[in-house]
Amino acid sequence: MFKMKSLHVVLCGALLLSASALSAQITVKSGEKIAFLGDSITQQGNWESGYINLVMSALEANGIKAVKIPAGISGHKSNQMLARLERDVLKKKPQIMTLSCGVNDVWHGRRGVSLEDYRKNITEIVDKAQAAGIKVYILTSTMIYENPDHANNRKLAAYNDFLRSLAKEKNCVLVDLNADMQKQIAEIKAKHPKIKGNLLTVDGVHMNVLGNIMMAEGILRAFGLNGEQIAKAEAVWDKKTFPQGFMRLTVKEYKTLSEKAFKVNKSVPDYVTGLAKKDAQAR
Repeated sequence: MFKMKSLHVVLCGALLLSASALSAQITVKSGEKIAFLGDSITQQGNWESGYINLVMSALEANGIKAVKIPAGISGHKSNQMLARLERDVLKKKPQIMTLSCGVNDVWHGRRGVSLEDYRKNITEIVDKAQAAGIKVYILTSTMIYENPDHANNRKLAAYNDFLRSLAKEKNCVLVDLNADMQKQIAEIKAKHPKIKGNLLTVDGVHMNVLGNIMMAEGILRAFGLNGEQIAKAEAVWDKKTFPQGFMRLTVKEYKTLSEKAFKVNKSVPDYVTGLAKKDAQAR
């Protein structure tokens, strides 16, 4: 009898510990403010199916009601983000900030920002945010065109290497979205070797639904969500609707469309265009 009671106590204790460990994994608390600092990728991240809204709905699906501070502006580089940091982030007193910067610093060529100046700007952004008591999550810059061998991506690699070392040096959380993006594209191409067109972006840079999901999942993992919690979020995402051309689709419908497109080695836009042409010819 004593042994059975002891076993019951041990099992209950283990379950409580497991539940407590599960909740302790998520680093974001209800009521906390999350600033999303970035460029047009982040600005569009605040659209209906954008990564910011996916992150926020994922947290809510797991019982966390945080507050978003969207701070993405199209075309912005590290110098411009530094200049508006006080106004767009620090004054709003967030507990957390994600930093997504680097695409325009490289992509804009002569109007871009040199690696040396980028290092200074990003370091100052991180220092100022940390001095204000903000926990900083550094996102590596996503690809510039979906070809890792493109000259812009070769140049971007040094900027991302700096971000990785800075995250370690400043004790920031690194969210390696560039690595995630390369891996996901490589997996799709391995499955469909003849596929052409953009897979995770609408234009080689700005995310489509799949790209936004990729970004959101990377951030959520960094926030401490496990696979089960992210799956719970995905069930919510699948029901979300967003404008796609002249119609509205759910995320689940877009995923299904993507699968069909990939099977015939096409991107979603090319696949949809093909369907529209067939429909027009049949009339």
